[in-house]
Amino acid sequence: MTPRTPTSEVLEALLTNPLEGRATLAWMMDRLGDRSFGVVLLLLAILGLLPGVSPVVAVLLLVPAVQMIRGNHRPVFPRSVADRAFETRKLERLIRRVVPVLRWLERFIQPRWGTPFQATKRVVGGVIIVLAIGLLTPVPLSNVPIALMIGLIAFAYLEEDGVLLCAALAVTFIMLAAAAVVAWETLGAMGLARSML
Repeated sequence: MTPRTPTSEVLEALLTNPLEGRATLAWMMDRLGDRSFGVVLLLLAILGLLPGVSPVVAVLLLVPAVQMIRGNHRPVFPRSVADRAFETRKLERLIRRVVPVLRWLERFIQPRWGTPFQATKRVVGGVIIVLAIGLLTPVPLSNVPIALMIGLIAFAYLEEDGVLLCAALAVTFIMLAAAAVVAWETLGAMGLARSML
């Protein structure tokens, strides 16, 4: 059985023989192959940590998440998005910052507790949709824990670490349940909960 290439090495491979000066999302998807879903989710999760951009990230997350549920082999974005060029130095700067963190995490995260690939892909896609909707919540700093969970789930999915993925999904469920309770209590305080029953 061929050892699985660590995600850090997959990202670094993007920097070898890049397009001259500019690249496109379609080019990046072709280079990533079967890792494209996980890498897209991971990069979007990192962007989701930034203030002010979480609504845009939430919308972009819905594209790969829905396609994961449908069982697509790789994400397919609208041509206007996929063919839009960006400077490769920006991609390189982002990868250079992310790779050292991933290398450190890869010391502890590894393939274990193998799960059915297609079933896992669909479950992850469904959970990402729920978390992406949570990114639209207009509460200051609420994007940070959600983006962190998306990143953790994406990384566990990329590394095929069933233990970490189950733990991340459990924490996500608890986080969503707590958010639902808080929302219900808030509605109750406003006198709206009773009218909804």
